[in-house]
Formats: sequence, structure tokens, C-alpha cells
Amino acid sequence: MTCSRAVGLAVGFAADRALGDPARWHPVAGFGSLAGALERRAWADARPRGAAYVVVLVGATTGAGVAVERATRERPVAHALATAVATWVVLGGTSLGREAGAVDDLVRAGRLDDARQRLTHLVGRDTRVLDADGVARAAVESVAENTSDAVVAPLVLGALAGVPGLLGYRAANTLDAMVGHRTPRHERFGWAAARLDDLLNLPGARLCALLAVVLGDDPRAAVRAWRRDARAHPSPNAGPVEAAFAGALGLRLGGETVYPTRVEQRPLLGDGCAPGVHDLPRARALAARVGLGALVTLAPLAARRTRPRRR
Repeated sequence: MTCSRAVGLAVGFAADRALGDPARWHPVAGFGSLAGALERRAWADARPRGAAYVVVLVGATTGAGVAVERATRERPVAHALATAVATWVVLGGTSLGREAGAVDDLVRAGRLDDARQRLTHLVGRDTRVLDADGVARAAVESVAENTSDAVVAPLVLGALAGVPGLLGYRAANTLDAMVGHRTPRHERFGWAAARLDDLLNLPGARLCALLAVVLGDDPRAAVRAWRRDARAHPSPNAGPVEAAFAGALGLRLGGETVYPTRVEQRPLLGDGCAPGVHDLPRARALAARVGLGALVTLAPLAARRTRPRRR
């Protein structure tokens, strides 16, 4: 009996906590460059063309993961190492925390313009219009949503499907970030990327929200916000996560959100006060607990998935 997948996930998680993302030659950045070049050649204002784009890129990445799984299937140490490397490459929890911490430090130092600029590393909204509390709200919402996207959801896919799940998830999530937003250029072309990302994130977002309930400061408020407010959010996955974080932290998230091409009136999530700068460390701490809780929760599932079949 082997637990190489579970061991690999744990080692990769620890590597992300200790090291963060690779400073240079990050494979995800390389994939993004390749995807961007292909998008410029393949783009058409049509859903079928966008779907083919997604199938090619996500399919090739997942296929590479399948090849790695097959090559290491009978070698537990090699399999654990391959899983660890894939997990480290795919997770982004430490980088998320560092970016949010940098925004926090800049706002506290009174460098609001620099904080707005640094916040662009976390959000796609127009940060130039934000005051200090607006920066704090955007950062807290990003920490909540990306704890699911960059930590919990990939761990779920890694536990269920190993290296192919990890790599395929990150490919789909990257394409969603690149072309999945509703801009005039990507309204149709990016539809398939957005829908695939929604599908792959469904279990991870629910687990992330559940862990925020269990590990947050106010479980009852987190459950109440999740049940009452999440469905009004335009995202089927960000809604539960942001609502649960809002309740767990005793905050109220949502409201007017300004993007470069549009203004959205996001639903209010939670019953507390709007977040301030002092709430950012609390959000980061909850995110760290949720990430570790996800690993502990999923490790037994990953171990079961790597047990050899009885003949």
C-alpha cells in the first residue's frame, strides 16, 4: 500500500509555504506566454473557436500529467516527487499572502498610490479610484476568492486525479484569467474557458467555504452569510467563499466594484462593518488556516486514491 500522492501533496504544500512561487522561469508564466501567443493566432469572435483553444491547451497539459503519472506509477518515491513538484508549481497560497501583506504594509505607511499599484497584482478592478478602505476591501475579497482558486481547488483536483488533475486545473484556471472575463474581445471566445473553470472550482469552493466556517472567528455568522448571500453573487464559486469569509471575519464585503470597462454593483455579503486595513492580517491568517485545513482534509482521500488495486 502506498500513499505517494498524499505525501507528494504534503511536500508540495510545504514547499509553497516555505518558498512561494519560483522567482524565475515559472512554468505557469511560460504556459501563459504560450497561451497568449496562441490566442493571438486562433482568436475569433465565436464560442467554438474558443472551445477548441481550451481543449488544445488544457488537453495537452493534462496529457503531460497523465504521462508523468504512468511513468512513475510503479515507483512510489518518483511518484511522490513528481506530485510534490507539480503541487509546488500549481499552488499560490504563499505568493497570495505576500502580495496582500505588501498592500497592507504600503497602506499602513501612508503610501496609498503605491498600495493601489501593488493591488493590481491581485485584482482586475480599477484600483485608481479606491481609497484606503476600498483597497482593504478589494484585498480581503481577493484573499478569500484566491484561497479557493490558488490553494483549495488545486488540492482537491490533486487528491482526486494526481498530477493530471493539478496541471489540468492550473491550465484551465490560467486560461480563465486570460480570456474568461466578459470583455468585448472575449465575450464569446472566452466562454468555454470561464465555464470550465467554474466547473473545476465547484468542489474546491464549497470545501473552502466550509473550512472558513469551521476555522473562522464566527461559524454561525459564516453559515448565515453563506446561505443567505452567496447565491446573489455573479460567480457560483466566489459567492460561497467570499460570503463565508465575510461572516467568519465579522465583515461586510461587496458593493460597487469598478473595472476598466464597466461598473458592477456586487451584492453585500455578511452583516459586519466594511473592512479596513486592520482586517487584512485577519483575512490572511484565516486563509492560511483554510489552506492547511484543506491539506489535512484531503490527505486521506489522496492516500486512498493511490492504493494499488487488488488482483
